[in-house]
Amino acid sequence: MQTSVALTGLLPDADARNPVDATVQRLASLRDEGFRRVWMAQLPYDPDLLTVLAVAFREIDTLEIASGVIPIQIQHPTQLAQRALTLNTIAEGRFLLGIGLSHRMVTEGVWGISYERPVRQMREYLDALLPLLAGEPADASGEFWTTRGSLQVPGAPTPPVYLAALGPQMLRLAGRRSAGTMTWMTGPKTLAGHVVPTLRTAAAEAGRDESSVRVVASLPVTVTDDVAGARARAAEEFAIYGQLPSYRAMLDREGYAGPEDAAIIGDEKTVSDRLAELSAAGVDEFVASVFDADPEARARTRALLRSTDR
Repeated sequence: MQTSVALTGLLPDADARNPVDATVQRLASLRDEGFRRVWMAQLPYDPDLLTVLAVAFREIDTLEIASGVIPIQIQHPTQLAQRALTLNTIAEGRFLLGIGLSHRMVTEGVWGISYERPVRQMREYLDALLPLLAGEPADASGEFWTTRGSLQVPGAPTPPVYLAALGPQMLRLAGRRSAGTMTWMTGPKTLAGHVVPTLRTAAAEAGRDESSVRVVASLPVTVTDDVAGARARAAEEFAIYGQLPSYRAMLDREGYAGPEDAAIIGDEKTVSDRLAELSAAGVDEFVASVFDADPEARARTRALLRSTDR
């Protein structure tokens, strides 16, 4: 199986003069380099991702952009469907909608919204969201989400919906009802032995072709000769992911002490071998989070990724 390669992207730092212009410039540069898809994260404190992408899609052709991911708890399914369909109209079908549940420390600590029963929350959300995205009326009454009625967004292409899923119940839900899952801080043994079979078995049990669901795996990566220095940077930059329970569970399952073990670090051969290992694990798309602070190392990493995505 040939694994495609994409990049992750964050909205610019708060000190950017204009985050919208800066995002457009960055995405246009990646398009010009030859990348075909970028996954963009919506962080709790950032500008609104979908608003920024509406401008980006209007300015940039050919590039596909996915949300990785939009948290569901602070947005009614009808509102998200409206925004996603409107955005995909602007994008002419180049938008992919990734959604997830964030983390307890955010939902309860920042938003004051319960994190309890997350799988039920997501199931009810999909009951409302998926019909609306498909141009059909929703009629869903639930404990967390109730949605009735339809939308009128003429000509809007339906974006594929990906679920951020790591645990078995959420993976089964993704396999039954979504285009696939995207993972973070999850290594090849866990992907091969847990994520891929759980997702695809659920798809088959739901009467879907196993190949209809995709596994999108994201990890930090840098091509460098300074392996020790890069590991130290990864340990510092991604430290929070060693503390959040969902990612900590994936690191423990893989036998990693911390995020620096999950990061793909080394020369061109080392990184290529690690990417081949992910492909052998059943990953359909690798999303690289290029993290090295050195511009030459970042350019070297992107060059290898472009050569790999054929």
